[in-house]
Amino acid sequence: MDHAPGFYFPGIMPLRVLDVGQCRPDHSSIRYLFESLGAQVEQSQLIPEALERVANEKFDLVLVNRKLDYDYSDGTELIRQMKENPVTRDTPVMLISNYEEAQQEAVGLGAEPGFGKLELSDPGVRNRLKQFLTRRAN
Repeated sequence: MDHAPGFYFPGIMPLRVLDVGQCRPDHSSIRYLFESLGAQVEQSQLIPEALERVANEKFDLVLVNRKLDYDYSDGTELIRQMKENPVTRDTPVMLISNYEEAQQEAVGLGAEPGFGKLELSDPGVRNRLKQFLTRRAN
């Protein structure tokens, strides 16, 4: 299991992020950012796989590409289905898109305000993400 340096504590599960629909280079950039924040990043390519994983595994945050790289399906469809399902609706989800209108649509469906790939090095984005990567008491 991969862990960000300095953030692994024996006996404590790392915070988990599911990254959905990114191409390999973008997934690598996103993974680098989140691992620097102490999270473990996993990847899914398709909406049905991501829905199954979120329903059956614990993720602290789900990131979804505006257009999934594998089949170009609409990432907001994953958000809509997650928010309609009582099992997955409370899992925070963000859209990855540089387009403001896409971000507004995602938030309207129940997503948290997301960010674009051009903002990956923005300190404000990094600070905003920390709130989703703080261990919550069960």
